[in-house]
Amino acid sequence: MSYSSKLVSALVLNYRSPRDTIRCVEALRAQTVASQLEIVIIDNHSDDESIGWIRARYQNTASVRIIEERNNTGYGCGNNAGLTFVESEFLLIINPDNTMPRDALEHMLLSLRSRTDIGVVGPALVHPDGSIRASARQFPTMIDLLKKRLSPDAWQKHYAEWTKTIGDKDAVEVDWLVGACLLMRTELFRSLGGFDPRFFLFFEDIDLCRRIHLLGKKVLYLPRVRVLDRKRRLSGSSMFSLLRRKTTWIHFASGLKYFWKWRGTGLTAPQTLSTVSRL
Repeated sequence: MSYSSKLVSALVLNYRSPRDTIRCVEALRAQTVASQLEIVIIDNHSDDESIGWIRARYQNTASVRIIEERNNTGYGCGNNAGLTFVESEFLLIINPDNTMPRDALEHMLLSLRSRTDIGVVGPALVHPDGSIRASARQFPTMIDLLKKRLSPDAWQKHYAEWTKTIGDKDAVEVDWLVGACLLMRTELFRSLGGFDPRFFLFFEDIDLCRRIHLLGKKVLYLPRVRVLDRKRRLSGSSMFSLLRRKTTWIHFASGLKYFWKWRGTGLTAPQTLSTVSRL
């Protein structure tokens, strides 16, 4: 099979989540545009049974390629590694805990191809309980970072109120989109050097969208395209439990790297969302 013949390449980064990865890949293989789709699974050096599960399921599947990393290089670098094997026109970056409805990728492609000024598009991410994940946001400040981690319930409630103001809009221009499900032109992602490797986890998506804005491109949120997101939310946790989590401190560390990188450049511009919580 010639991978260059495909229109879209989907990067699925696995780390200790083989069941989710398989569920995500099966949903991709069921897309209405599946005949034009190749799937690249990158195992980020999982130290469990992941790669065995994935090999057993897909090693003889023509449209699926399996990449094994020698080290856990983090979210951004893991996806960058998959880019090496991509020759398609469009690139989908999708978390394994996301499941796309059959027509989701087709709608995302139509939106991205409709305007040359669009850099990246992303769908609404919906939790199993029906709540909407806060995936379309303003560029953050350090205060926003603290608010989200220390008062997640209030922050999520504010975001839920904003989603009601969107109504039936097909698309909304925003500052940045959570990197769980993003579609862009491969050439654009490659020209930007992919995700910035200094971010092991968190803030690589904010940084990417900021660089896309600097090129004069738009970041587009598609609220009518809904993708199931199984990721457990932070809301409902106490402040003490949040501060004990390793991911909380990784988030803070990535935030500091981000604010240092973009210091003195107007951290909250362009602010295309006027009422939604930034982070």
